[in-house]
Amino acid sequence: MSSEVALACKVGAELGEGPVWVERDAAVWFVDIKGRQIHRFDPLSGQRQHWDAPEQPGFVVPLRSRPESQLRLLAGLKTGLHEFDPGTGEFTLFTTVEPHLPDNRLNDGAVCSDGTLWFGSMDDLETRPSGSLYRLGARGRCIPLDSGYVVTNGPAFSPNARTFYHTDSAQRRVYAFDRDESGALSHRRVFTEIEKEGGFPDGTAVDAQGCLWIAMWGGWGVRRYSPSGELLSRIRVPCANVTKVAFGGPHYSSVFVTTAWTGLSPSQRAEQPLAGDLFRFETDVPGLPSTELRL
Repeated sequence: MSSEVALACKVGAELGEGPVWVERDAAVWFVDIKGRQIHRFDPLSGQRQHWDAPEQPGFVVPLRSRPESQLRLLAGLKTGLHEFDPGTGEFTLFTTVEPHLPDNRLNDGAVCSDGTLWFGSMDDLETRPSGSLYRLGARGRCIPLDSGYVVTNGPAFSPNARTFYHTDSAQRRVYAFDRDESGALSHRRVFTEIEKEGGFPDGTAVDAQGCLWIAMWGGWGVRRYSPSGELLSRIRVPCANVTKVAFGGPHYSSVFVTTAWTGLSPSQRAEQPLAGDLFRFETDVPGLPSTELRL
């Protein structure tokens, strides 16, 4: 159901993460968390741009604005949410998150079809269960939804947005929640648990059939699960640390894959020269259209 994975562009990201297709820009945006950079890749021209970030960026999402306005994004940095202007490279603080937890940083995030932002925090040393899941509410209020995570990851939504998926990477679990029209979550249950030899579940995305695609850290690829949690297929990527996938392109049938070289030994890096690069493959089942964030 999918084509062979190919190199999209050389990046060499220490910790590539958070790809998102920005429709008005016809480009995929992603971050290098440890390299403190934000990247933009135009698949039509093959060109890549990058900007330095003042702190570790966990994710970027596009901001909704008038069609004629210049593109702006919201970046989840270590200390909070910042508006990012690619035209100037400037970051402007929107709201601080968890000032009482200086060892935490923001990690993965996603925008629901209703235009709301959902994101997580985590212990930067990946040892304490100090991470939480949030939804961004009115006037910059960060609404806590769940807690007790070492590494939060992979927020994603079913096609009707009534099921919410969230990843507890350290515990090798992906949870599913019921989500009501107000954005409240209930009935947390284990959607799937990854076997030890399979690696760790990282970022996720949902396709038009409601299937969940999971990037596998240490697992050399991507998995596709049915809405009931059945493993349907595996796509191999030529490096171990696969971090997240995003559907994009004119018909959302292209899948962009971020990877990382952090955590690899010198010999492993020599064996995986493409670790940290951006990959791409085509699929017969398209993904869900991306949504711009409403502030």
